[in-house]
Amino acid sequence: MRSKNYVLEKTVEEYQRLLVDVEICARLHAPLDWDMLQNKLQAEAEWTRDGAAHITRLARDYGGFMLRNALALATALGIEDGALGF
Repeated sequence: MRSKNYVLEKTVEEYQRLLVDVEICARLHAPLDWDMLQNKLQAEAEWTRDGAAHITRLARDYGGFMLRNALALATALGIEDGALGF
């Protein structure tokens, strides 16, 4: 059985590959086009329009620190799909 850390690392790697062009924009100090990012998530990562909007809003509003802790808490509580059903 693979560890939860392994699964998280693989998920991060998937998004890093998917978002190479977003990373390039960040290096050029261009503002992030959140609509483009949402469209890319829909087209290439199988997110629905609402799901893509929600996940980008979470990332933008809360950032990695808060979300890492929320992930740890949800994992410890055995919550795979939350109350919103994503």
